Amino acid sequence: MLLPTATMTAVQAAILEWYRRKGRDLPWRRTRDPYAILVAEAMLQQTQVDRVRPKWESFLQVFPTLRDLAAAARADVVRAWAGLGYNRRAVALHEIARTVVEAGGNTLPATVAELRALPGIGPYTAGAIACFALGLPEAVLDTNVRRVLDRIFAIEALPGVPADRHGWAMARAALPPNADVYDWNQALMDLGATICVARAPRCGVCPVRESCAAVSSVEVSPTVTGPTPLPGLEGFARVAEAPASYRPTSSRRPTERFEGSRRWYRGRAVAALRALAPGATMGIDALGALVDPEYEGLSRRAWLLELLGDLARDGLVVVIGEGEASVARLA
Repeated sequence: MLLPTATMTAVQAAILEWYRRKGRDLPWRRTRDPYAILVAEAMLQQTQVDRVRPKWESFLQVFPTLRDLAAAARADVVRAWAGLGYNRRAVALHEIARTVVEAGGNTLPATVAELRALPGIGPYTAGAIACFALGLPEAVLDTNVRRVLDRIFAIEALPGVPADRHGWAMARAALPPNADVYDWNQALMDLGATICVARAPRCGVCPVRESCAAVSSVEVSPTVTGPTPLPGLEGFARVAEAPASYRPTSSRRPTERFEGSRRWYRGRAVAALRALAPGATMGIDALGALVDPEYEGLSRRAWLLELLGDLARDGLVVVIGEGEASVARLA
């Protein structure tokens, strides 16, 4: 079963109307500054919106422009990132700024291809900057957008088509053919974050519940003589059989315990070094006692040096010396 174009138009209209009434008031939606939007997108990766709001504003106060960020010491950028986790994102953001400024620029490039050429910018971030800052009709595909489109249209990839390629084709095919692309992309993200959530979606208040394949089978009008694929998906994907009803699963995939994980230890190491005065260092065993509550010098020193080696390769810390005489600081 393929969806007729009329269904796509109705879905777009319903979602856009819902967004203009119910869309979240987020501070980065009040700017078209590519740099400010880049900072927001970097912070929003794997971090909840409520945690990002105050950090985005405070970060921009410290580094108001791309050139300010490029001129800053890496350690100062990592300090300003405190509270967001995944500190490699701060390193990547700093590297983007340095790359642009060292090439003679004062602002981010104005095309998706040029944005993708920068270190650390993938297809989602490039599309987000192009659409939200530059006003280009580019699609975005994050977890929320993918979930919403998958549920509404139940279009599955043909055998051999990678999931990402299929997802991007779907996101591009669903773009409205007018100036509503900015609102459309934001609307899909809001719908996925607030209503069409991963578990226990709020289907009863969804603006497209009557058209969603995950709620009920979509009936093709008898006047349609044949299936009409979404523009851009002809010969690329087929529509899966839509379920008669949607029952969200209550099962959850087991997740790694965060406390005691390698990421937990990495975060504690960066946090301990972040607390030092700029340029100050800390001895390896003193740092180990702060990173691991059960640290006992020699028996865990090799493990800690390996952990710090990973952080050094990520551009987060500098380790000076060897063995027991080692000291560390932020990069």
